[in-house]
Amino acid sequence: MTKDDLYPYMTECAAEAARVARGVAAAQLGDPTHCPDWDVRALVNHWVLYTSYGLEHRALRKHLPEELTTRDFTADPGWAAAYAAQLDRAVAAWADPAVWEGEVDLGTAALPAAELASMIIKEMAVHGWDVATATGQEYHVSEGAARLVLDVVETHGDLYRQYDGFADPVPVPDDAPVFDRALASSGRNPRQGAPADR
Repeated sequence: MTKDDLYPYMTECAAEAARVARGVAAAQLGDPTHCPDWDVRALVNHWVLYTSYGLEHRALRKHLPEELTTRDFTADPGWAAAYAAQLDRAVAAWADPAVWEGEVDLGTAALPAAELASMIIKEMAVHGWDVATATGQEYHVSEGAARLVLDVVETHGDLYRQYDGFADPVPVPDDAPVFDRALASSGRNPRQGAPADR
């Protein structure tokens, strides 16, 4: 896939992530989620780190500094607005066609930039759904974005499971909506929020 294929979905999923973040109440940060051992605060911190700061740093071909990897973003009462602003910066960094060329060094491996971008879009959507589900919200995604997420989940599912990124697939009807199939393939129950790994 190319920038023309992926960038609209990156923009869409970033906007939806920002919307869901604004719907998280401070009182919900200590609530449980369907991700084992993660409350809403831990889930949000993971989501914010990799889908906004991680997205921008990958575009700039920079590694995430340790200070960011240990930060509690939710300690700032305005974290949702800060997340939205960081998402805007990250998406803007990927507006440059040159960013989509070549590979991105992840430290332990390198991936084509477009492939990595698709994986981060998946993170935005799947963890956006996780956060929305844990906080009583709905997550909205277009059919095209849902198909992209399903493709990424099915292509890289075994790799994610090796690192406890996904639980085992959850059965869903063959005619289930595309995004439900993507969630189920990643080990999430799209109807009940059943247990899933990170």
